Amino acid sequence: MKNPHTENQTPFLLRLYLWSLILLHIMGGVMTLLFIFPFQKKNLKRWHIQRWSKRLLGIFKVELVVHGSQILPNRSYLLAANHISWLDIHVINVFNPIRFVAKSEVEGWPIFGWMAKQLGTVFIKRDNSRHARQVSGELGKILQSESICIFPEGTSSLGTHVLPFKANLFESAVSAGAPVYPLAIQYFSTKTGLRSEAPAFIGEMGLIESIANILKERDLRVELSFLEPLKCQNGLTADRKQLAQYSQEMISRSIKCYM
Repeated sequence: MKNPHTENQTPFLLRLYLWSLILLHIMGGVMTLLFIFPFQKKNLKRWHIQRWSKRLLGIFKVELVVHGSQILPNRSYLLAANHISWLDIHVINVFNPIRFVAKSEVEGWPIFGWMAKQLGTVFIKRDNSRHARQVSGELGKILQSESICIFPEGTSSLGTHVLPFKANLFESAVSAGAPVYPLAIQYFSTKTGLRSEAPAFIGEMGLIESIANILKERDLRVELSFLEPLKCQNGLTADRKQLAQYSQEMISRSIKCYM
């Protein structure tokens, strides 16, 4: 009897071909950052980022569906998202290129760490409250003119639930007077309609292993759900703990709707 899971996997030769496309795509990104980015204005840089990310999703055969984007303001804002995969960043960039905060380990990744740095990623040391305060101050200044996305769980998960949100980085929105929009990220199989764990980048998994997992289970749909910000009554301003708790609860509620 055939294993249905094996039947749904991408054929081996096709995966080899896709690996070659990924390598060429990465090389193209490096060339763009080296020889084009330094001479481009902000809008053209954003166009290059969006195009590169869109092509990456095409290689992985990931379909993007966006809900609730009409609630986003014309001013800068803070996005607080649950975190499942390194792919999350590129999914968001397909929708709208934005600055990100990433764990400091990412900066040391070969090629990808350098690329992230060139794109203005702010790196933070995990479980270091002093460094988190320093980064929060930096983010507060950036939020005066640019939007930022943070992953307050501090790590990635399978996507079946939301880990507790750390409140430190929400202080940047308080100091900048910027609104905070929760963002729920979910991955599904387009073949079965069920939640997919293939993109999950968890535990001691390496980047190469994660890419291989995604290539095995192509035909994915990723859904971005932008949720209403916290509205305080009587003109009061929310503090960082309230913003963190509210964002976590809103995303958890959104994810449960698809369970």
